[in-house]
Amino acid sequence: MELLDPTSELQPEGRQPLPRLNHLVGKTIGLLDISKPRGDVFIDRIEDLLLQHGAKTKRFKKPTFTRVAPDELRQEIAGSCDAVLEALAD
Repeated sequence: MELLDPTSELQPEGRQPLPRLNHLVGKTIGLLDISKPRGDVFIDRIEDLLLQHGAKTKRFKKPTFTRVAPDELRQEIAGSCDAVLEALAD
């Protein structure tokens, strides 16, 4: 599998994708709103679907879409979620 790095780094860091979850029941899925218009609308629908499949959700929001998420926010997500979905919308 080839992953493309959208940051346009000349020497992107090599990363292996984490294994997929086997199921959603009882898993905590973080929903990260990057603060673009209508991202919350998309996340609302995704959250409904996840809840229907037995997942728990936690919502997070970046202060602005123009910068990477602050370290504190990334640490909170990593420490409290089994997986995370990032919402992009306009």
